[in-house]
Amino acid sequence: MSIHRDPVLDRSIGSFVGGKTADKLLGELQIRTVGDLLSHYPRRYDRWGELTDMSKLELDEHVTVLARVVEAVTKDYRDRRRKGRISKRVEITVTDNRGTLLLTFFHQLFRLAQLRPGTVGYFSGQISEFNGRRQLLHPDLRLLDGSTDLDTELETGSQAGRTLEAIYPATARLQTWSIASSVARVLPEIVDVEDPLEDDFRKREGFVDLRTAYRYIHLPTNLAQVEAAQNRLRFDEAFVVQLELARQRAATERMPAVARLPRAGGLLDRFDAGLPFTLTAGQREIGELLSNELVLDRPMHRLLQGEVGSGKTVVALRAMLQVVDAGGQTALLAPTEVLAVQHHRSIGIMLGALARGGMLDGDPDATRVRLLTGSMGVRARREALLDVASGEAGIVVGTHALLEDVVAFADLGLVVVDEQHRFGVEQRAALTKRAGKKRPHTLVLTATPIPRTVAMTVFGDLETSTLAELPAGRQPIQTTVVPAAARPDWLQRCWDRIGEEVGLGRQAYVVCARIGDGEDSGDVDERGLPRPQAAVELFQQLTSGPLGHLHVELLHGRLPAETKDTVMSRFARGEIDVLISTTVIEVGVDVADASTMVVMDAERFGISQLHQLRGRVGRGGSPGLCLLVTQTPVGSPPYDRLSAVAGTSDGFELSRLDLETRREGNVLGVNQSGRRSALRLLSVLDHEDVIIRARSLAEQIITDDPMLAAHPALDAAVRRFARSRQSGYLEKS
Repeated sequence: MSIHRDPVLDRSIGSFVGGKTADKLLGELQIRTVGDLLSHYPRRYDRWGELTDMSKLELDEHVTVLARVVEAVTKDYRDRRRKGRISKRVEITVTDNRGTLLLTFFHQLFRLAQLRPGTVGYFSGQISEFNGRRQLLHPDLRLLDGSTDLDTELETGSQAGRTLEAIYPATARLQTWSIASSVARVLPEIVDVEDPLEDDFRKREGFVDLRTAYRYIHLPTNLAQVEAAQNRLRFDEAFVVQLELARQRAATERMPAVARLPRAGGLLDRFDAGLPFTLTAGQREIGELLSNELVLDRPMHRLLQGEVGSGKTVVALRAMLQVVDAGGQTALLAPTEVLAVQHHRSIGIMLGALARGGMLDGDPDATRVRLLTGSMGVRARREALLDVASGEAGIVVGTHALLEDVVAFADLGLVVVDEQHRFGVEQRAALTKRAGKKRPHTLVLTATPIPRTVAMTVFGDLETSTLAELPAGRQPIQTTVVPAAARPDWLQRCWDRIGEEVGLGRQAYVVCARIGDGEDSGDVDERGLPRPQAAVELFQQLTSGPLGHLHVELLHGRLPAETKDTVMSRFARGEIDVLISTTVIEVGVDVADASTMVVMDAERFGISQLHQLRGRVGRGGSPGLCLLVTQTPVGSPPYDRLSAVAGTSDGFELSRLDLETRREGNVLGVNQSGRRSALRLLSVLDHEDVIIRARSLAEQIITDDPMLAAHPALDAAVRRFARSRQSGYLEKS
């Protein structure tokens, strides 16, 4: 089927605006087509007729003033960015006949010619103060016709028309006025734009048509029009996402997979019989669900989310054993080498003789559990690859090394991805494609609880299960914020407390935000903020000071693989009292006697990351203690966020707070690529009803017409979204 292209929205923006403007739109905002431009929505609206009285201006207020230039001069100043050289700034004094205001421009001498005395215009920006005068620094501006009289304009507002003025997200080289001008040239050309929503549905939902929505959002005359446009375009955003996800789910269901039937008396039954603990009700319920999906001849595609310490690994291992019993292989993909080694070790311990196939002390029916990482020696790597290729290794645990072309599976039946948000689209696809024409079953694990609407939007191609119940024996974790700047004695108390815990036979973690050891220099970072404590430096301070009487070791990502493995093994065996580490221990590390964690510069970590970190303690018989050390002032926003983490152990509540306090684009997975979120008007937290309606309609349409053959405008909208640079986060398969 040929790709349907809308005759207007898919056209190059260069067809409508000048070459220089088109180059700026592309270079500054990545706007290539008419559709891109019309989807660059205003961030706010100014009512130009409602002007601010200059005599009543207040600091930090965002104002729009109508004024006449009375003076334009230049002033010399020492430019610190240019090593103290003399530079010039332009100072423009304007008046509205009631007061005066200073407009200041740095490195813009052309303003002298543009803003000559007598010039009348609208000036918009945030009020600040300089040398005792109120000023606008680099204000937005719109100059009026040279014949405009200030008094007449103040009285009638004829130029502004007392209508809403769209203010766009802009850049230093591409101002909001240029974007508005480009939009104004394009809007008359979309008379015949195809509307992807059918008339009956639009009328039933009370939506305006697409052309009207674009006009209302870019050239509104009142706020009711803005609201109508946003309601329609917000639904469109949710709808194309849900259509793409529904199409992915439908495509997955059409793919063939090998049914992996359980085997009576096999590895799974024997593993269950030897468990030293009782599975929780949640573990049994989800285990049965996974087992039932593995016996189907279409691929399982499931996300399992669970609180830190809820036992996801055991659930995943039981599914892996069912596949091995059925003659297949399983791959567990971990984001870090430390976690991969930990998984390999813990699976080996849990399976015992069942994991030592072909060895003298192995069970006759055992499989092999192989580890594959990038830092392995040549001989160990060759042996692992041979076991994988021959099928001798039923369970393969590894890092990104599993994705290399030299890795060949005999019969890959199940892929388990741990902490999947750390892997890119191509990386995940590279592993699932190893099974050949028949796709392996896929189980994605995450210990970061996901709000329902995020699950529907970001992970909507996966069926979602939640493991909320904690296994018996998990101890409560007390979390306390330590304001080190205000109370340095509290920091000393942290070290004393570690000593007390070690004296009781327990262990502790100290977590730092950076490694140190020459990676950077100076007391401040590139943003002018104090550098966080480095692990290498803190190790030296503590071992020569308050923790010098204890056995303290250092762990970070730059250490050789053998060293990292040795340190973690000794810590797990209780031979090390205190482990000073970076976040390599964030997930998956399970040391029963670790009861205490001190997180240095805790404000440098995300909310969900802190929740993950503290989940490393309290995993044995002793209550956990997590101390969040911060130099931020009490009552500051970072301190308040830490207090929120200390105030609850509910991962879902914290994940919602995490999403509220940072850009949604981070959660949607576009942050790593430095791009904007694909969602401009839709909030995955605030618009649950919109997402539910869009998902329901998308499922109906895809069920009846999986290829959207009868919906060409919809197909074009979905393809346009799929082609966009932001849509990669949808491809979780």
